[in-house]
Amino acid sequence: MTESLVESAPANSAHPACAPDSRAVAARFAALSHPARIEILRHLAASRSCCCREVVDHLDLAQSTVSQHLKILVEAGLVRFEPDRQRSRYEVDHAALADVSASLSALVKSCCSVG
Repeated sequence: MTESLVESAPANSAHPACAPDSRAVAARFAALSHPARIEILRHLAASRSCCCREVVDHLDLAQSTVSQHLKILVEAGLVRFEPDRQRSRYEVDHAALADVSASLSALVKSCCSVG
C-alpha cells in the first residue's frame, strides 16, 4: 500500500457528508486493518521505542515492508517518529490509540443502543 492514508481521505472527497473527525477515525481504522501493523504496534508497545531494524528482527518481513507499514502508522498518527542520528526511533502514541478505542466504543454504543 503506497498511498497515504491522509491523502486517501481528502476534505472534499467522494463522501462530502462525512465529518472531518469521521474521516480521521476511518483513516486510523484503515491503518489498523493489516495484521503486520497490529504486530508492529504490539512490538512497539512492549519495547517502548525502537528502530525499524529491531522491528524487522522481530517480524518475518523485509525491511522495506516494515518501513512502509511504519510510515502508514505514523501518517495515521498512531505511532510517533523521532529522528535519532542514524537510527530513527518509533513509539506508540498511546493517546491516539485511546482515541481510537473511544471512537469505536462511541460508534458501537450509538449503533447498538436500544431505542
